[in-house]
Amino acid sequence: MTATLVELTAGIVSSHAAGTEMNSDDLIQEINRVFTTLKKLETEGATAAEGAAAPGAPAMPIKKAFQNDQVCCLICGKTGFKTLTRHLKQAHDMKPGQYRKQFNIPASQSLTAKNYSEARRKAANENNLAANLEKARAVRAAKKDAAKPAKPVKAAAAKPAKPVKAAKAVKAKPAKAKA
Repeated sequence: MTATLVELTAGIVSSHAAGTEMNSDDLIQEINRVFTTLKKLETEGATAAEGAAAPGAPAMPIKKAFQNDQVCCLICGKTGFKTLTRHLKQAHDMKPGQYRKQFNIPASQSLTAKNYSEARRKAANENNLAANLEKARAVRAAKKDAAKPAKPVKAAAAKPAKPVKAAKAVKAKPAKAKA
């Protein structure tokens, strides 16, 4: 990993030196400063990544994640979503149920922004989508019933009844007295 840090340091310092005049002492100091900073970031970044990868540790408080105008991902901390479902699938390969379970989010809490849900609900009411859905279901049920062939009723053939066998008499045993 050190070779990568050296390459990164060389690239950063050469870019900086191309736009700024530096003498040899300034250049050496800049190389040392950039290298130590990168090394520090590498070690702190590894520990921060381990801490972030800990299951059940949200990136922010749950109440802060679900706001009126946006929803934030508790895994990566990314903000600005109207709904989390697509982000969870694409970025974290996770289903909403798994996400809820990991962070103990109740089923009553929507994974969408409140304003977004209200706008969708309002648009559905304005377009009369509930009535249209009901009509479509009725048409579908009628088609399904019409497609089923009527089953013919078969006349039951009279079968001779089997003779009933007489039950055997069972002798009753006297109850034992308890002492």
